[in-house]
Amino acid sequence: MLEIKNLTVEVGDRRVLKDISLSVMSGSTSVLFGPNGSGKSTLLSTIMGLGNYKVISGQILLDGKDITDMPIHERAQLGIGLMSQRPPNLVGVQLRTMLQITGHGKVDPSTLAGTLGMDRFLSRDVNVGFSGGEIKRSELLQLAAQNPCMYLLDEPESGVDLESIERVGKMIHDLITGGITCAGRREREGKSALVITHTGQILDYIEADRGYVLCNGTISCAGNPRELLREIRAKGYEECVKCRLVRVN
Repeated sequence: MLEIKNLTVEVGDRRVLKDISLSVMSGSTSVLFGPNGSGKSTLLSTIMGLGNYKVISGQILLDGKDITDMPIHERAQLGIGLMSQRPPNLVGVQLRTMLQITGHGKVDPSTLAGTLGMDRFLSRDVNVGFSGGEIKRSELLQLAAQNPCMYLLDEPESGVDLESIERVGKMIHDLITGGITCAGRREREGKSALVITHTGQILDYIEADRGYVLCNGTISCAGNPRELLREIRAKGYEECVKCRLVRVN
């Protein structure tokens, strides 16, 4: 479904991503590990078309279609949904209204909010005064309303308290595995996801098919995500740059 080919990206005058290549097959989940500042969030933002991220070379393909220069709203219409690590506060926009807009009026905000215990937040401005866990749940509700085919999840476990992490993790699992109808069409193989994680804690709740490690703006290695996580926990990211697992071609 998603294919990144030799992608190099600059932010301002700084080259943040260098010759990135990875893929996420239809119906599968890939996990991207990496230390803070390695360029993980930049990659997701570039895939979504956000901000001042300048593609110097390479391609972003969705279902074989080149979306490298496509505007954000068209990428969303094609079925890409993003859960940001630090989404902005939307003063003056109630969560109920956001869910109605995101779901094109086809979802009941009250029913949806009830799945994550967010009923009392529907009349509040999006993310304003929310805790870390509440922001994550707000983002998940918006994704559930959008129902994309390709999920981009930026450190979903970051800033979530112990009481909320299980609820957030189970919701992500349900969204990714919840049927094959998405973005107004049927996906024969099901939904797909690219999940960024620093700690790997999200793997307690989702099954991942492929893992990548991003260090210093480049993919250092790829392989079985749980084997990669064991290597990272045992030896740290510096050792993973020398990757003893499957080298990326």
